[in-house]
Amino acid sequence: MKKILSLGTLALLLMTGMAHATLTTIGSATYNGANYNLIWDDDNNGNSVVWLDYKHAKAEWAEQRAWAASLDSALTINLNADYTVSWEGSWRLPVSVDGPAVGGNGGPDANGNYNHTTGYNLHNSEMGHLFYVELGNQGAFDTNGNFQSPFGLKNTGEFNNITGNNRDWYWSDTELSEDPTQAFLFMMDDGGQGLNYKTEPNPYGMDPNLFGLAVRTGQVSMVPVPGSIFLLGFGLTSLVGLCRRKR
Repeated sequence: MKKILSLGTLALLLMTGMAHATLTTIGSATYNGANYNLIWDDDNNGNSVVWLDYKHAKAEWAEQRAWAASLDSALTINLNADYTVSWEGSWRLPVSVDGPAVGGNGGPDANGNYNHTTGYNLHNSEMGHLFYVELGNQGAFDTNGNFQSPFGLKNTGEFNNITGNNRDWYWSDTELSEDPTQAFLFMMDDGGQGLNYKTEPNPYGMDPNLFGLAVRTGQVSMVPVPGSIFLLGFGLTSLVGLCRRKR
């Protein structure tokens, strides 16, 4: 029986492509003559997305959105031989969850919902999920509102070009529906999610020129290597044979 279970486990692992980390470099993209990693995030709030490991220079919100959309034609995708991607939609800025502008620090309730849209410990935006969950960083305040240290983008994982220096803030694609002159942003220097006016004049007195990151939704699959296919067939055949003998 143990042999049957072992072969069954082997077959299952081969069919699922083996276990993998939640952030996986699956290739690169050539942009402006240089190569940048393509990093697969297999479960960002239930979605499969691919990040481009590139930090676009500071610009206003509309310009950053236009830059991200231009990547559809500007990038040359070089996937590793082990992977294929079924792309969905276009390259874009990361999204946040829209809602009334309410500040807070608490995590999600028992149903996974948040009672705030700005502040800290918000994992339901794509950048927040990347920062807190995938990369394991801490925000400046814990869920009880207490200051904590160290905070900020200390762990970068597979990324080489995302930075969390002072005032390294990144535009989200999501506008504030109650006031579309504003959009959400994420602060890589301390893990906060905030709002800013998309252009000048800016009543907050904040610079509307923020960094840009690009992400794209896509279903990533591993390409089975010939040896794995052989082992899978052998394992399944052996499993069937053993089951017949037990009868």
